[in-house]
This record gives sequence, C-alpha cells and structure tokens, in this order.
Amino acid sequence: MKLARGLLVPIVCVLLLDASFLTAQTYKVEQSNTTENLRGLSVPSRSVIWAGGTHGTYLRSLDGGSSWHAAQVPGTESLDFRDVEAFDAKRAYLLSAGPGEQSRIYKTEDGGGHWQLQFTNPDPAGFFDCLAFWDPSHGIAVGDPVSGQFVLIATIDGGRHWNKIPPDNLPPAVEDEGAFAASGTCIATAGKSNVWFATGGKVARVFHSVDAGANWSVADAPIVHGAASAGIFSVMFRNSHDGVIAGGDYKQPEQDGPNLAFTTDGGATWKLVPVSPQFYVSAVAWDAAGSLVVGSTRAAFAEGGMSKSWKKIWDLNLNAVRFFAPGRAVAVGPKGAVVTFDLR
Repeated sequence: MKLARGLLVPIVCVLLLDASFLTAQTYKVEQSNTTENLRGLSVPSRSVIWAGGTHGTYLRSLDGGSSWHAAQVPGTESLDFRDVEAFDAKRAYLLSAGPGEQSRIYKTEDGGGHWQLQFTNPDPAGFFDCLAFWDPSHGIAVGDPVSGQFVLIATIDGGRHWNKIPPDNLPPAVEDEGAFAASGTCIATAGKSNVWFATGGKVARVFHSVDAGANWSVADAPIVHGAASAGIFSVMFRNSHDGVIAGGDYKQPEQDGPNLAFTTDGGATWKLVPVSPQFYVSAVAWDAAGSLVVGSTRAAFAEGGMSKSWKKIWDLNLNAVRFFAPGRAVAVGPKGAVVTFDLR
C-alpha cells in the first residue's frame, strides 16, 4: 500500500522469568554507516547480511552484523528499497516500492559492484510491496490491486524475465485491501512451490498458492483490520504447514491486538497467539531459541515460540528482523538503525 505497506505453534504455558536468562538477553546497536530508513533485510548465511533503504541505499555485512558497508545503487536516488533477497555475499535482488515506475527490481552478482535493472513497473496505477524466492532462479513479487486484482510477477530464470501472473485464478481483492511494504515480509515462500501473501485494510487475509502462483486460495485472518493502516504486515512460514502472521495498526502502535496468529495447516485456518501484551508488529522471525517481533515502539522475545507472556521487551523502533545464527538475530529501522540480538 502507498502508506507504510506492504511462529512456531504456540507453547501455551506461563513462562517463569529466570534472572540469569534475562541477563543473557542482550542487544547491541551497530554502526551502519548510513542514516537512511531501512526496511529490507535478508540473511543468506550466519555471516552475510544485506539490507535496503531509502534514497537507493543498500548495506552489506560479511561478519554477522559487526561491520557494514553502505552504498547507493547508481541512478536510484529517488527510490526506496523496501525489500532485499540475497543468496550469498555476491548475489542479491533489491525491490523498490512506490507508485508506477518507482517500483523496480535490481540484481547484483558481484556483491554490489554492478547492478542490473531487471524490472520497471509499467502501470502508473501499480505499487509493488514485497519480493520472495524459492531459489536463486525462481522468485515472485506482489503488488497492490489494480482494477480489483492483486498484481503478481514471477521469474524462472534469475530475473532475466519477470512475467505477470494471469489473475484468472486469483480471488479478487476487497475494496481498499492491499499489502504492506513495511518490512519486506508481506510475502513468503516454502519448499519448491508454496507461496503466501498477506493483506490489510477492510479485511485481513492470507492468499496461498501451492503451485508457484498459478492457482490461489484465500483465508480470513483474526488480525485487527478495518482501517487503511491496519492488517497483516508480516507472514513467515517454516515449512508448508507451520506459519505465523503479525501486524496491527501502525497509526495506533500501542493497541493491544489481536496482532499475532498462527497456522498448522498451511494457512487454511488461523488461531490467535495468546501472548500478552501485544502491540503493532511490522515483522516477525523465529528459530529454535524462540520468536522475535519488532515494531515502531517495541521489540519482544518469547522463548520456544509464542507463549502467554514475553521473556523480554525492549523499547526499540525497528522495521524488519531476521535470525542469522542460533539465538542470534539482526534488525533494521529508521535513521540507519541496525541492532543485533544475542538471545542464547
């Protein structure tokens, strides 16, 4: 959307707050070498991290977030890179979100030394939000509805060609429904052909395809919605069955949900996560250590999944988050914010 658009199965138990565990939960504000607003984030390995931001900015770390190289894609000073998908230290895709031709896809194969413009949105009414890949050659991007239909493009050749997916088998959009380009996580893939994208506005829904976008189903989700600023901002799947959605209302970031839900059937049905308190969440990530969420007012961690209470809450303003090693995560946000978490 043109605004800010774009878990594991809960362990329902009361967590005992162990003092030594809380002491071990730390975060560090890293030197990013930029003051741009960062929303895109990709972690292809425990050492390599890529990020994207405003004014054509991208960042790369080769040491797990301890040091960063910040640069600008030539000729993209007016673009906002809200999603990045990387596969190693050399190969990465950047998606800029914006109206019409401001929605573009770039690719590098030499660590940012050169960037190739692969796609420019030809429709002045269009607005692309997020990008995801199954592997380095096969990817898909989602844009807000045009004439009542979400716009999806896909590649099967590493981005040399991006082709529009025919909307014939895609359920129509509801009036004022759209995706959120808030963290680069409004679309997710799993396996070789599963893909989901999440929406907000008058409804909060999750679209699902098992055949790489050829056919789609859609399910309502119990996430707060109704306003143009409310809905699902992030969708993550560990496999073809277990996933989580997170969101809220970014104009009312302290509103206590419901902002988190999970599925164990591939997104056909969604159940609310009982963790409390809740707040606006722009992105969610998880690994064996637990679940980590970030938003404009809070970051929070729940051990082992989502439970009835958080293990730790921090007063941080962040947009996107990913785990890059067991118990270790990185997040990015406004004014060049880069934060690494050690949750071991």
